[in-house]
Amino acid sequence: MTIWSELADMELKLYYLNANGVKTRVLETGSGEPLILLHGTGGHIEAYARNLRGLSENFRVIVIDMLGHGYTEKPDQQYGIDSYSDHLLAVIQALDLSDVYLSGESLGGWVAAWFAAYHPQYVKALVLNTPGNVNNKPEVMKGLKDSTLKAVLEANYENVKTRLEWLMYDKSQVTDELIETRYKIYTQPSYQEAVYNIVCLQNLEVREKYSWDPSWCNKINVPTLLAWTDHDPTSTVAEAKPIQDMIPNSELVVIKDAGHWPQWEKPEEFNSIVTNFLLKKDAKVFSNK
Repeated sequence: MTIWSELADMELKLYYLNANGVKTRVLETGSGEPLILLHGTGGHIEAYARNLRGLSENFRVIVIDMLGHGYTEKPDQQYGIDSYSDHLLAVIQALDLSDVYLSGESLGGWVAAWFAAYHPQYVKALVLNTPGNVNNKPEVMKGLKDSTLKAVLEANYENVKTRLEWLMYDKSQVTDELIETRYKIYTQPSYQEAVYNIVCLQNLEVREKYSWDPSWCNKINVPTLLAWTDHDPTSTVAEAKPIQDMIPNSELVVIKDAGHWPQWEKPEEFNSIVTNFLLKKDAKVFSNK
């Protein structure tokens, strides 16, 4: 399976919108209630290429390049969780959406949770996919920062491949097409400048302002599913429990034989988990009206 050849017969829209002054790349497909998907640090729309077909059977799937990422504009500022959240709000408003389902992987999961805490009126339900290094482990932060900087500033086939393989339990899932896609993104002059702003969250003094904490996690009042894996390089399954305790009435599921990108390594299982959770929660909402 490749990215675009697999999607060739699908009705897709790839476009840019103005999100409060930030030119933002968007890909969408399907119909129904909107489901926004958010990628991780250094990621881009293509991280969800294997999920579009399955999820679009039940949802209007909207994938964005987040602030400073992919082919979205890259303002010269530190990208904190609040900045990503503000950008997401601007995207939702630009699309004139009243409320959405929201799912994010790694950094995207962190942003999705923060957004739901501070903008609950826009969120119907959450799926937080390997939200990553929830305990602020210094070795994980250093490894992610160093590997990202190397892949971008010394971009070549091997360095980009190494960065992608770090995400996977099954390294063979890193295809030449995925490497080429990310290489083209990382070699943009604007990206080479923005990468320092992208990795700022791997510095503890910046990260501490947004650390997972009951003070804001307790504000999340929508159905929430934590989708963990048994081979996530950033956190163990045991480390999911404190987050589950912080987010009221949240649920936990573990995807086996996957790393930091279960949506890529186990697409059918991931799609099924997301779809069943969101439709189940939606049914409960309507049954109570």
